[in-house]
Amino acid sequence: MPGKRWANGEDFTLADCAAGPSLFYADWTHAISDNYPKVRAYRTRLLARPSFARAVEDARPYRTLFPLGAPDRD
Repeated sequence: MPGKRWANGEDFTLADCAAGPSLFYADWTHAISDNYPKVRAYRTRLLARPSFARAVEDARPYRTLFPLGAPDRD
């Protein structure tokens, strides 16, 4: 994703909506390595986006249902 703010360029698209949950939970199960700073930064941008942050916050009561246990972050 060199030079891109979002998956498909400068505009937030359906591709970002699809990537968001995968990156969110993937980092919980196997932390995204520091070897991938662009992926980590992309995940951070997703978490900062109001709609994504609201979805994460609204789902907080259900974290106990995550099979591997939810970390105390995000």
